[in-house]
Amino acid sequence: MDCRPGCAACCIAPSISSPMPGLPHGKPAGVPCPHLDEALRCRIFGQPERPAVCGSLQPSEEMCGSNREQAMHWLGHMEQATTPHARATLGHP
Repeated sequence: MDCRPGCAACCIAPSISSPMPGLPHGKPAGVPCPHLDEALRCRIFGQPERPAVCGSLQPSEEMCGSNREQAMHWLGHMEQATTPHARATLGHP
């Protein structure tokens, strides 16, 4: 599956704990990555400073849904479910 043009949900909804140019402590959830251009494409795609997590997050029907809003919702839900507080509440280390 290819990325949906103009979506960038995966560059907005999740937090990124890895440092990247301009964000030495990563990016908080729900904040657009500052490396998105006007067309919502990654300016550091394919460059070594791009966080590994960005390259490992591949588009899928489950994650992307049929529109950007569904992708934002799914990724936001996954972000909440994987925060340290949520994992502790669910009994996970």
